[in-house]
Amino acid sequence: MTPSFLPLWLGALAVASLLMVLVWLVSVKIKNAGIVDIAWSAGFTPLAWIYAWLAPGDFSRKLIMTAMVTSWSLRLGLHLYQRVMGHHPTEDARYAQYREKWGSKFDLNMFGFFQIQALLLWVLSLPFLLACMNRSPTIHFLEWLGLLLWWVGLMGETLADRQLAAFVANPAHRGKVCEQGLWNYSRHPNYFFEWVIWLAYFVFALAQPYGLWTLYCPLIMLHFLLNVTGVKLAEEGSLKRRGDAYRAYQQTTSAFVPWFKKKPPA
Repeated sequence: MTPSFLPLWLGALAVASLLMVLVWLVSVKIKNAGIVDIAWSAGFTPLAWIYAWLAPGDFSRKLIMTAMVTSWSLRLGLHLYQRVMGHHPTEDARYAQYREKWGSKFDLNMFGFFQIQALLLWVLSLPFLLACMNRSPTIHFLEWLGLLLWWVGLMGETLADRQLAAFVANPAHRGKVCEQGLWNYSRHPNYFFEWVIWLAYFVFALAQPYGLWTLYCPLIMLHFLLNVTGVKLAEEGSLKRRGDAYRAYQQTTSAFVPWFKKKPPA
């Protein structure tokens, strides 16, 4: 790696940390910590642009990577903005529980939480930096494959979000489980295709020197999507709201990877 790698990556950490400080200040003012989700998703865009601007890699590759990150990051950030601010001033249940539990220490504790998000943002941006450091003028087969995977992931996630939004917007569907479109084949197609996007970034990075190091990125995201903020929380919330209807859905529909329906138990 060239000597500029470490200063550039550490500089990105400083930017991510400062970004989350500013977002934390806004969250304190509006009393809604849920905006951290918006900032985390959209925060990959400035890091990708910093890498593309300052790293010494091939211009075409930097352009491809920056376009991939920007379009995915801002789309997801806008989607979360509409969801979070659409319920404002009501706060997401996760943060509302912490606010009640921590009381007067909530804002201080959330400052630390926001900084953890900054650290995660920074760590997961490594594939973007490695791509922007690569000076090779030839786009590798793995990079084209990564771009194809990314397109599949972005289109799948966008379609899943739109299908769910259209279902929820229909008053006749109140209290019912969405089994339309991609949701007929997976209980969480949006999370699955989000993971496909992160797998795509890893595949793209494999063409770069040291790209194999970024394997931890899709693995970390898979853990979070399945066990932390994704499937686990969504399943708990759906069971509380929809009860037996959602239990029946669980018995016939894949939790993550889209697949054909199973026959309901007799």
